[in-house]
Amino acid sequence: MQSDYDWQGDRDRLVAAVLPHVPFDGWSETAFKAGAADTGIDLARALNAFPGGMAELLAANHRGHDARMMEQLARENVGALRMRERVARAVQLRLELVGEQREAVRAGLTFLLLPENAALGPKLLYGTVDAIWHAVGDKSTDFSFYTKRAILAGVYSATLLYWLNDKSDGHAASWAFLERRLDEVMKIPQVKGQLQSLVARLPNPLHLLQQKSGEKLPLGMRPRRRRRA
Repeated sequence: MQSDYDWQGDRDRLVAAVLPHVPFDGWSETAFKAGAADTGIDLARALNAFPGGMAELLAANHRGHDARMMEQLARENVGALRMRERVARAVQLRLELVGEQREAVRAGLTFLLLPENAALGPKLLYGTVDAIWHAVGDKSTDFSFYTKRAILAGVYSATLLYWLNDKSDGHAASWAFLERRLDEVMKIPQVKGQLQSLVARLPNPLHLLQQKSGEKLPLGMRPRRRRRA
């Protein structure tokens, strides 16, 4: 007898249902249960779809946007653009795709600072910048494969933090910020010593939420410290 259980369908429905609760309840068990109730999926079945709980759900949502960015960029004629312009477009598109989830993204950054999620944040960041480089047609396999991803991780993270509090029309200030960051780093030095010096000046993507980027960011971008009980 064929089962009508749709595991992927449950995951997609749960992600869509949980996200509206995140701005109010954070990436929490409360939001997870509320989203499951909205879909009519019982909690046991919801946990079967996401045995890793909210961390797994956040990762699924994040990777889904990476995939959508790649799909949409493939439909655009970016091949006619310079590599720097392709990267700028990919970063802009990736952020535009989560435009309606900005508060959920903000809450997600705080969630990823928790000790139990320490490994997930860098993994998701690497996945995003790797997807961007693949989407823009970069085929490097040498030393620059890793350095390009490290550099773009810093650029992407800094731009994301700026974008979260950007209230300019059409996020024009964020795209200008992105252009300035790319102006600084897109010319990959040929000498390793020069490259190491350049990377050293970039924001550390693992600590960007606790540091300022090279340019003054809008107020309210530092995460709130959790009060000790």
